[in-house]
Amino acid sequence: MVIKIMTVMMIGFAEGIAVGGGFVAFLSVLGVIPRLTQLTKTKRFIRGYEWSVISGTVLFGWLSLRNGTLGFSPLLLIPFGLCAGIFVGMLAAALTEVLNVLPILAKRIGFDEKILLLLMAIVFGKICGSLFHWLYFVNQ
Repeated sequence: MVIKIMTVMMIGFAEGIAVGGGFVAFLSVLGVIPRLTQLTKTKRFIRGYEWSVISGTVLFGWLSLRNGTLGFSPLLLIPFGLCAGIFVGMLAAALTEVLNVLPILAKRIGFDEKILLLLMAIVFGKICGSLFHWLYFVNQ
């Protein structure tokens, strides 16, 4: 029984190291933090950005392993949801900027001159999909 528990612990630790390494590599390759400081002209706060990412990753990784609930009121969850949406949006924007996804996509589908229209279609599609998900699936 002890060997089984130790094996599961070692596998879980190895998986955590692999996922954490992948996350750090992903952020490093994209250059999210340096690009963020460059765009916001806050290069003097780069250590704060780095520690925010590290502490947030560790804290919420640990919290995801727990089965507890925080019990916040819905009004207090609105800013948390907005911040999470901003983070995901910035990460997606950084990925598309680094990989030049939109210009390549526009060229492939023949929308070279209408890239703004393509961008707006992606944004409105994301909004409609999110609203459909929250209004239909979450309230069941």
